[in-house]
Amino acid sequence: MSTAFEHVVLEALDPVAQARWWAEALGWRIWYQDDDEVDIDAPDGALRLVFVPVPRLTPPGRLHLDLASRDAGHQREQVSRLLAAGAQRADVGQGDVPWEVLADPEGMVFCVLEPRPAYADAGAVAAVVLHAVDPEALAGFWAAATGWERADTELVALRSPSGGPFLEFYPAASRSFGQDHRLHLDVRPAPGCPQADEVQRLRALGAVPLDVGQGDVPWEVLADPEGNAFCVLSTPRNGS
Repeated sequence: MSTAFEHVVLEALDPVAQARWWAEALGWRIWYQDDDEVDIDAPDGALRLVFVPVPRLTPPGRLHLDLASRDAGHQREQVSRLLAAGAQRADVGQGDVPWEVLADPEGMVFCVLEPRPAYADAGAVAAVVLHAVDPEALAGFWAAATGWERADTELVALRSPSGGPFLEFYPAASRSFGQDHRLHLDVRPAPGCPQADEVQRLRALGAVPLDVGQGDVPWEVLADPEGNAFCVLSTPRNGS
């Protein structure tokens, strides 16, 4: 394994406002801010959300966040609190399900789950969920890309050996749903592994180069075997 999961990137018209909204929603802190991004961190450092500016938003896509709840009362309280803070209920064809589907102030869809034992120690974000035509195959790719290991939930799932949220793969009928890059994952080469070598390794596993208009940037944009964008960040400063 030559890479490690780094963070989830969320495009926003107003990254500062979005980061503040999500920090309040999750009970997290703003960790870093400049003109290009605003980062918020879980208290235990298990997950970071990075908000970056874009001139326009694409529709919600194949990646979303699931929020955990301790019990039925906590789920209701969270939904009420988030609606009062500016979230709205969203219909994505979910039908009669025990979780609540909401959208944040910029329309990004997320779920507030009913209590599930598997997520008891995951933190405020239970899972990062990616829709997949072949969940098993895509989980295999992302295990290689993130260094996360197979885990037990109701879905095909991965988790960091150190705990925290799960990366889950939700079965989808086709790859055509939400082929956008509004949310994406970033990975970073491990110390001692040049970025170019890691890009080559991931391409051998099925990733392909992707042009999303990024121009001349220090990271490499790839698409996983089902077309989901992700970035391979530059090698750490203590790397080679």
